[in-house]
Amino acid sequence: MKSSITACPLDCYDACGIVYSDKKLQPFYGGHTNGFLCSHLNHYEKFARVDKPRYKGQEITMQEALWRLRELLHVTPKDAILHYRGSGNFALMQAVTDHFFATFGATLTDGTLCDGAGEAGIMAGRGSNKNMPLSEIKKSDVVIFWGRNPHTTSSHILPLIKGKKIIVIDPVKTKIAQVADLHVQIRPHMDLYFALLLTRHLSLIGGVDEEFIQKYASGFDAYCKFIKKSSADIALEKIGVTSREIEDIVAYCVNKRVAIVCGVGIQKYRDGADVMRSIDAFAISLGLFGKEGCGVAYLGDSKEGIVSPFYTKAKRVSKVDTKFDAFETVFIQGANPLAQMPDSLRAKNALQKTQNIIYFGLYENETSQIADLVIPAKTFLEKDDIRTSYAHHGLMVMQKLIDSDIGISEYELTSYLCKEFAIALQSEEAYLKHFQSFGVKRSDGCFEVANRERVAYRSGFDTSDGKFCFLKKLKRRDDENEKSFYLITPKSHTSLNSQFKRQKHVYMHPLCGYRDGEEVEIVSKNGSVVLSVKNDERVRPDTVLIYSGTVGVNNLTPSVHSYEGKSAVFQEKKVIIIKK
Repeated sequence: MKSSITACPLDCYDACGIVYSDKKLQPFYGGHTNGFLCSHLNHYEKFARVDKPRYKGQEITMQEALWRLRELLHVTPKDAILHYRGSGNFALMQAVTDHFFATFGATLTDGTLCDGAGEAGIMAGRGSNKNMPLSEIKKSDVVIFWGRNPHTTSSHILPLIKGKKIIVIDPVKTKIAQVADLHVQIRPHMDLYFALLLTRHLSLIGGVDEEFIQKYASGFDAYCKFIKKSSADIALEKIGVTSREIEDIVAYCVNKRVAIVCGVGIQKYRDGADVMRSIDAFAISLGLFGKEGCGVAYLGDSKEGIVSPFYTKAKRVSKVDTKFDAFETVFIQGANPLAQMPDSLRAKNALQKTQNIIYFGLYENETSQIADLVIPAKTFLEKDDIRTSYAHHGLMVMQKLIDSDIGISEYELTSYLCKEFAIALQSEEAYLKHFQSFGVKRSDGCFEVANRERVAYRSGFDTSDGKFCFLKKLKRRDDENEKSFYLITPKSHTSLNSQFKRQKHVYMHPLCGYRDGEEVEIVSKNGSVVLSVKNDERVRPDTVLIYSGTVGVNNLTPSVHSYEGKSAVFQEKKVIIIKK
């Protein structure tokens, strides 16, 4: 009898193990899942899915949908076809469609709407983005949540932090901040300067791990001079911190096992790479790498040590500022660009000029509603797959557990297209075995990616000389109207980007002077959105919070790239508030 164990498909830090029993999702009591599932999975069956294909608003059969798809691809010049794939389903077999479209001659995308700037900063300093498994937190003395809200984005950390000193650096007084030993309610986009000052103070009090610096970093004295010059004109008040808070954080950390757990919000800026690199540098100064219970956890490279059979050289355009109107046919898979791309009004205008929009996914959303051809996908319970994680080394087998007449899997759709257009494709079993070949069985019976370091960077970094490379200069930042508000767009506890139950409010501090339920227009240089106010004392008075996935939030955000990492920068521009 086939095992009922599978894994969560969501684009999330935790990547939980799941047992499917009595038509219900239950936690797998092994590995990192810790005996509970998040609210998304606890209510997974309550979210209505696309269950019928349609063309031009009329329901059709799956066979008719595939014929339509084949015909659209046949009549469109290959260089006028775009394949835009998101990570609505995170598992490895989702990329099989890349194999078809790249081989066929279509254009694919690169860049990221999520974490690319931060990863670029990590790569610049360390030479690689090796994962700090969150299980290492259990061995820590101190845990710093820097722009990370674990109750919302990684709740399976919570059992690991009991009895530890907790520091939170966040513009919002999140649930974890309310119980922390120290919460620094920093001003948005000031994390870089704060990290510089932490390192400077550490140096001034003689708390730097000199032995570690000598062995695994170079140019620290020059970096200290750079810090002094860069922070000379930055007042603590502008950063939103006090000298006492700097002293307290450093005192908590010296000669302790410290885990710095970072969220993506800190790098949603053009200089996001520098932000992440400066936090890494603070950790370097403390000697936190290559030791148990220590390190910086961000989004590790989930595919480290795995070679994908689906990567084919192809022409690519940016996922951040895609010129949809440069193509005649756009195939959108597992994504909702009309909600999740920055500068949504520009994206909508461009898509509306596209002749043929094909949407392949699970849920109705802004993009499916304007699509000419809608093809429903299989859920993770209805197909075979394998996934990895940002936050642990698991290689998790996702077995087909349900037979369903609804939808089509990514492999099945690709197999049909490859057959129709005479493109070679291996069997699904062969690809699954290929991915499984990168795994090794642990003593507890779970699989993980082979040859990954349990404690990364024990022997130094993956730079040319094996040493950490410090930041040497800062990028220019734009100054904006002091009467404007910082915009932050964190994850919501009720939704995952534009999936599930999306928020519909703007959250502001009561000192801003608006009533609960009052409609206001939030305006940036890119566009505007009208939302109702929810007063929230957890938010800074100079900041407005609109959760990612809120309808219209990305009318406000610019479609420019981070300086490094080709990433979207959702919090780059400030906003003004206009009463309706």
